[in-house]
Amino acid sequence: MRFSREVRTLASVLFVMDEIMFLPIVIYVPSLAFNQVTGIDVHLIGSIVCIICVFYTVLGGLKAVVYTDTWQIIVMFLSVIVIVLLGTISVGGPSTVWDRSHEGNRIIFDNFSTSMYERHTVFAVITGGIIYWTAFNGVNQTMVQRYLSLPTERDSRISVFIFTAGVSAFVSLCVYSGLLVYATYFKCDPLSSGRIHREDQLLPLYVMETVGHLRGVPGLFIAGVFGAALSSLSVILNSTSAVVLEDFVKGCLRIQIQERTATYLVKIVVLTLGAMSIGFLFIVEHMGGILVGATSLSAIAASTTFGVFTLGMIIPWSNSVGAIVGAIAGAIMSSTIAFGSQYSIATGVIVIQKLPVSTDRCFEDYGIHANVTTIEYPDESHIFPLFRLSYHWITPIGILTTVVVGTIASFIVGKTDLKRLDPEVISPASQWLLPPEAQRYAGSASRRVRDRGREDDRRLMQEITVSNVNLRETPESNTR
Repeated sequence: MRFSREVRTLASVLFVMDEIMFLPIVIYVPSLAFNQVTGIDVHLIGSIVCIICVFYTVLGGLKAVVYTDTWQIIVMFLSVIVIVLLGTISVGGPSTVWDRSHEGNRIIFDNFSTSMYERHTVFAVITGGIIYWTAFNGVNQTMVQRYLSLPTERDSRISVFIFTAGVSAFVSLCVYSGLLVYATYFKCDPLSSGRIHREDQLLPLYVMETVGHLRGVPGLFIAGVFGAALSSLSVILNSTSAVVLEDFVKGCLRIQIQERTATYLVKIVVLTLGAMSIGFLFIVEHMGGILVGATSLSAIAASTTFGVFTLGMIIPWSNSVGAIVGAIAGAIMSSTIAFGSQYSIATGVIVIQKLPVSTDRCFEDYGIHANVTTIEYPDESHIFPLFRLSYHWITPIGILTTVVVGTIASFIVGKTDLKRLDPEVISPASQWLLPPEAQRYAGSASRRVRDRGREDDRRLMQEITVSNVNLRETPESNTR
C-alpha cells in the first residue's frame, strides 16, 4: 500500500532467506536433547523430525498447524513446569536455588555498563529485547499469518496480549530452570569436568540425572522439547510456502494459477524447505550456542523488514527507491554483525566471556578428577568493531540503518509529494507533517489495493472459464 511491489518482493526474499537459515536450528535443538538421552545420531533424529513435520504440514495445511500447535504448546508448558517443580524439590527448595545462584554471581541486576561489546547488560537486554520482540511480532510472516487467520481485529489484539503473557511466563520458567541447573551442579560443572561437550547439553543431562528415575518424566521432557520444535517448524514451513506463492509467483511473476495448482506448488515448497533444513544441520552444529545463533539470524530479517515498515510509517517523504536502498543497507549491516560475530566465535578469534564455575566436588560426587581450565581471552581490540557487538544490538542497528539510509536515499532520488499522499498509510505520530491537501487522498491506497485484487480475481475467473470450456470441447472433438 505504501511502497511498490518491488519493496514487497525484497522483504519477502529476506524473510525466506531468514527462515531457511532458522529451520535447521529448530530441528537441531530437539535432536541434541534426544541424542543426550538415547545416544542416537543427531542427524538421524533431525531427519525423522523433519519428515514427520513435513508430512502433517503438507497433508493438513494451516488447520493442521494450528491444531498441532495448540497441543504442542500445552505439552511444552507442562514439561517445563514439571521439571522445574521436581528439580526445585530435589535441590532443596527455591531458597537453595537463590542462595547458590547469588553466591555464584548468577543474579546480576546492576550491570549498567554502556559498552555495546559486553554481551548482557541492562541496557542491551531491555533495549535489544523490546525492539527485537516488537519487530518479530509486528512484521514477521509467521506471526502476521496467525493474526490474519482470526475472524476480527479485536481477536487479533487479544491474541497478541495472550502471546505476550505466555512468552513472558515461559521465558521466566526457562530462566529459573537455568538457575536450577546451576544450583544442582554448583560444585561440579559438567562441561569443565568433561561430562558433556556442549553447553546446549546441560538441560538434558540435568533432567536425566535429577528426575530420570521417575517413570514418564524424561519422556515428558523430550515431548516438550519436540513439541516446541515441531510447533515452530510447521509454522515456518506453512508461512514460507504461502509467501513463495503469494509474493513470488502471484506478486513478482504475476502468474495467476488455479487453486489446485497452487496447492501442489505449496506442497512442493514445503518438501524442498524440509530437505534444505536437513542439509543445513551439518552447519548448525558448529555454531557458537543455539540461543545466540538463533537470535542473531532472526534479527537480520526482523530488523530490515521492521525498518522498512517504520520508514514508511514515520517518514512521509520516503519512497520505494529509498525503501529498497535502505533495506539493502540494513540487511548488509545486520548480516555483517551476525555472520561476522558467528564466524569469529567459530574460529576462536573471539572467546565469549563466561562467569566462573567450580569443580571442587567432582571427585566426591561423580568420581571425576577435574580441574577448571583457565580460559585465556585474546586481545579483541584489533578485531573489526561490528564483529564484537553484543547480539542484542543487531536488531536496533539494522532498523536504524534502514530508516536513516532509506530517508537519505529518498531525498536524493526525489522525495514523495506530500500533497498526494494518503494520510492513512502514515502513523498518527507523523501525520502533522502532512499538508491539508493530503486529506483529499484519504483512503486512496486501500481503494487501489481492493481494485487490484478485483482485477486479479477477474483474470483468474476468465482463465478458469476458458479452461472449463476447453475441457468440454475436447470430448466432442475426439468423437468427431
